[in-house]
Amino acid sequence: MILALPLLASAPLAAGQDPVQQDARQAVQQGRYLPLEDVVRDALRRHPGKLLEVKLDEGIYEIEILRSDGVVVELDYDARNGKLLKTELDD
Repeated sequence: MILALPLLASAPLAAGQDPVQQDARQAVQQGRYLPLEDVVRDALRRHPGKLLEVKLDEGIYEIEILRSDGVVVELDYDARNGKLLKTELDD
């Protein structure tokens, strides 16, 4: 299942929030997943630009960044340890 996440993965749960999103937040709070902020920080350090989208799909953070040269970069990170798994460039 793919889940688009807000950047503040450690924010308190809102009433009526999506159960999948609640599970992702709980995984961060329990230390099973790294905080999203850490992964986004690393992705933007590697490819400065505008953050377009962040998803969590089966334990993989998928981050899309629009660089100043117009190239969109998708970076996939293991949510458990923050290891960069894949970098894909799309013009």
